[in-house]
Amino acid sequence: MRAVVQRVSSASVTVDGKVVGRLSRAGLLVYLGVTHDDGPAEVSWMARKIWGLRILPEERSASELDAPVLVVSQFTLYGDASKGRRPTWAAAAPGPVSEPVYDELCGELVALGAHVEKGVFGADMLVESVNDGPFTVLLER
Repeated sequence: MRAVVQRVSSASVTVDGKVVGRLSRAGLLVYLGVTHDDGPAEVSWMARKIWGLRILPEERSASELDAPVLVVSQFTLYGDASKGRRPTWAAAAPGPVSEPVYDELCGELVALGAHVEKGVFGADMLVESVNDGPFTVLLER
């Protein structure tokens, strides 16, 4: 499981002209990639890591500030462009495998106390954000 976590002052996801997820105040934008063997252990670790990561102002976490989290599925995090000019997505789990894992991660964040906004799994999404810092961290388990 891979996550690109950005500290943002605002962010939104639009699908077919409709905003489906929005952070109207400072929080975290998380792009999540799932690989074939990700399961409950990876979900639990990643949710706790995202919620407790001290990357918000004054080295505080989203859990300390009750900051919202916007989670967007992104299979391209498992793209491999090391050969040729066209990436391969072989390491990314297919939708029937990755969508439940994505939903479990969002549910685990909610269980930890997070206000979670989501994109639409598998949709063509327009993601807008204002990266604060800029501050971006790659997490992998």
